[in-house]
Amino acid sequence: MNLGRTIYNALFRRTSTFVVTIVVGGFIFERVFDEGMDNVWENMNRGKLWNHIKHRYAEDADEADE
Repeated sequence: MNLGRTIYNALFRRTSTFVVTIVVGGFIFERVFDEGMDNVWENMNRGKLWNHIKHRYAEDADEADE
């Protein structure tokens, strides 16, 4: 109960701190979710994305120039 009261008094008692808490929480959630979904996408498409296969084509382009 004491932890709940401390959190309430620190973050939710005043409207201004409540709004700041919500905005900061939303920003942190967005960053964590975005990074997590990028990692899921990279793992599901491993070997199909440009940053995974560009070494194959970059060497071919260098040899074609010579």
